[in-house]
Amino acid sequence: MAKLMLDQLREQVRGEVLAPDDEGYEQARRVYNAMIQRRPAVVVRCANAGDVIAAVNFAREHQLDLAVRGGQHSVPGFGTCDGGVVIDLGRMRDVRVDPAARTARAEGGATWGDFNAATHAFGLATTGGIISTTGVAGLTLGGGIGYLARGSGLSCDNLVSADVVTADGRFLVASEDEHDDLFWALRGGGGNFGVVTSLEYRLQPVKDIYGGPMFYELSDAGAVLRFFREFIVDAPEELGAFPAFQIAPPLPFIPEDRHGDPFVAIVACWAGPLDQGARALQPFHDLAPVVAEFVGPMPYPALNSAFDALVPPGLQHYWKANFVTELTDEAIGAHLEHGPKVPVVNSTVHIYPINGACHRVAPDATAFAYRDANFATVIAGMWPDPAANQANISWVRDYYDATAPHSEEGGYINFMAEDDQDRIRANYRGNYERLVTIKRAYDPDNLFHLNQNIRP
Repeated sequence: MAKLMLDQLREQVRGEVLAPDDEGYEQARRVYNAMIQRRPAVVVRCANAGDVIAAVNFAREHQLDLAVRGGQHSVPGFGTCDGGVVIDLGRMRDVRVDPAARTARAEGGATWGDFNAATHAFGLATTGGIISTTGVAGLTLGGGIGYLARGSGLSCDNLVSADVVTADGRFLVASEDEHDDLFWALRGGGGNFGVVTSLEYRLQPVKDIYGGPMFYELSDAGAVLRFFREFIVDAPEELGAFPAFQIAPPLPFIPEDRHGDPFVAIVACWAGPLDQGARALQPFHDLAPVVAEFVGPMPYPALNSAFDALVPPGLQHYWKANFVTELTDEAIGAHLEHGPKVPVVNSTVHIYPINGACHRVAPDATAFAYRDANFATVIAGMWPDPAANQANISWVRDYYDATAPHSEEGGYINFMAEDDQDRIRANYRGNYERLVTIKRAYDPDNLFHLNQNIRP
């Protein structure tokens, strides 16, 4: 890229503008999924919304690919590109809490760790992810499934407003009162409509929770999944819990001779009164012998960050996902065949419940369409050794092929792989055509196409 072009961009940007010859570029171009190795022409580490406007205008005027990077957890690597512009929001991480109004505003580069640290001080929270290093913006724009979803709804259901830089360089505030069509699309439509530079959320009174992981023998996996299927239908909405297939990491609460063994697990989060927590989780202790557990009262942020060490930056990633209306015996059979084959300690399978408050939002009230689904399944392949890519990708694909016939056609876009572009219409069902119309209004030339793309 011509030096004159870059110099002009640097004059407009308060943050850093890094080209391939600049010190720091190699670190700046890296993304969470080490399988993705791309070399953008320029990385703009934005300091504020003005920097974002400058970078968007630069990419549009020079007809360059534009990637947007928030928390950097995009498994398909949508936060980078070859030869284009990367808008990196990683320095825009402020979170401001209004405890009287029970709201919080987070900048577009904030992670859920940043968010929870700010809100926990006031005894408040909203539905976030399972890993605290996940970006607030990316999770929310895709919907936002987490521990608190059954009681508080998805992250996007708690969104009050969003500041957005659109493809033509405008700065807009989207809410129920302003640009309500854009606000509707942002709640589940992903990064298709602009760069979200800050997000305002409603908060709920959640400070300390009762919960943690419980490990069961694989021989009890069928009983665990069948019990969970029935129990979660009308369990108290203060209870967030999900089953998982997981290799035991070398942690002190797990017997040393079982480190490295595969288990079926339940991870629970009781967000009601602490003194009711043990009773709320008792059914999980009664269903089968618990081999190991780390369960008790803890700060909500502690549970939200409990698995961070299993998914550090630099792993290889390949994921697949589906929504599930009914966890049938046939679906459970497919999980029992493939779940125990989880290849490494980093990889996992989670079956998240999305009933309760999630069901009380109409399917056309936001872009997130699967309001009748009861579960969101993710087969998360994550491993350190690139030499194992073929074997690990095959495990994910074989597992997906076995469970897909017992699932809905669409899946949660935050769990999708890069090769899932042909599922876009199915992911949005009856909301798809409206999303296309809004895409045409705000991004007619598809500048924001490095995502699970809704084409105008």
